[in-house]
Parts: sequence; C-alpha cells; structure tokens
Amino acid sequence: MQFNQIEGQTVNAQQVRKVLRGRQTGLLYVVRWSKSLEQLRQGLAAFNYSCDELRMLNRYGRMALYEAVVGKLNLEIDDDMKFSNGITAVLYAITNGAQAVIITGINPSSSGHVYNDANLKRLHAGTDRQILELLVERGYRLFTADAEVAKECRIPLWTAETAAAGHSAVDSAR
Repeated sequence: MQFNQIEGQTVNAQQVRKVLRGRQTGLLYVVRWSKSLEQLRQGLAAFNYSCDELRMLNRYGRMALYEAVVGKLNLEIDDDMKFSNGITAVLYAITNGAQAVIITGINPSSSGHVYNDANLKRLHAGTDRQILELLVERGYRLFTADAEVAKECRIPLWTAETAAAGHSAVDSAR
C-alpha cells in the first residue's frame, strides 16, 4: 500500500480504502509513508484495516530494492520513472530469495486498476512493462497468472501444470 491510499482524497485512494475496509492481512508494507508509525496505525484504523505486522518502506528503501535487482538507480523523479506497488512487491520477493514470483493484477496494458471500476489512468504502465520484461530477460523466475499479461509482456504463464511440476518447471521456464 502506498502513503496516499491511507489518507488521500483522490478517487483511487478512496477506492482502495473502500475495498480494504474491514479487512486484514498478515504483513503490510506501506510505501513512502513520511509520518510517524502511530499516525500510520491511526490512518489504517480509520477504515478498519488491520495487520499482524506493519512495516514502512521509504523512498530510499524502494530505490535500494530497484538497484539491487536491476543494477541501476531509479530516483522516481517523474511519472515516467515511477513503478507500481506491485513491481515493488516483485522486487522485494526477488531480493528475499523467492524461488518463483507469480504476479496477478499487474497489467501494464490495462486502464484502471483491478480493484475498482474507476478506470483511472495507470501512470506507471510503461515503466512496469519495461521492468517485467527486463526481469524475464535476465532469467528471474517470474510468472503471471493472467494470460493477457503473459502474451503482452512475454512472461511465462503460471498454470496448474506449472504449479504441479514444482521447481523443475520453474527451472525449465528460464
């Protein structure tokens, strides 16, 4: 989740809170939160969202994730450089030794977001696509559960057969 989704008044922020209201998760990362941990807890409580563990990832931590995986610095100065929270999660999984990363709900070609029907422009679609394609090109074990994303971004599709085959399928997909 990103900082604006906690307190922001944009349509997207309001839609995120609507979808998450009354829900919970195990581990929650909040990206680029600049206020105190207590203010973050209060912000989450305001829409009755809870978690077992709460961590904050500041801009520098996000930049470090990108650099660790991609090997270049990304300052995210403008919308053309920014990448989605979904890509942040992919980078986090890779840097933490995930055997395979399976994504869903990250479609750089789509308009809007999977969790609402507001059809808002995705500002980071081009950057997300470039990063996904680069990760596959570099041999990271990245899959998608979305057939359309597999076709458009050249990411192997995670299927029941792939899941049943386990690591051997992951290795052969490289």
